[in-house]
Amino acid sequence: MIILTIRTDKPEAEIGLYKVNSPDAKVGAPTETSELAYKKWAAHRQLAETIHQQIKDLLMCQGRTLTELEGVVVFGGPGSFTGLRIGISVANALAYSQSVPIVGAQNNNWIDIGIKRLIQNESDGTVIPEYGSPAHTTTQKK
Repeated sequence: MIILTIRTDKPEAEIGLYKVNSPDAKVGAPTETSELAYKKWAAHRQLAETIHQQIKDLLMCQGRTLTELEGVVVFGGPGSFTGLRIGISVANALAYSQSVPIVGAQNNNWIDIGIKRLIQNESDGTVIPEYGSPAHTTTQKK
């Protein structure tokens, strides 16, 4: 199972590619997860312009394509409104277009939690961001 991870809640974005080796047919046999590639870059205000190319480059450096993805794990928050919105939108669109499961996870172990959920055949269908507090909006000026 090839899994793409995406985290975009901070100015430095992160994407990763993981391979989960299926256990033997034995019930309770451990699964083995290996990191194939992981990349951080200073996306800040260029996240929307750079994330697609970064994902493409990450896959290409491993000799992989989008069609080989079997799951997506995305950091669901809390964090930057715009960063989460962009990253989660990309993750949802990739999962939908490739017909693969997607899970959103939070806290420091978000990758491990997300991969474990995918292994257990869970999917959120669509991940909704958790911003950590209500959005601060202003009223429209007349």
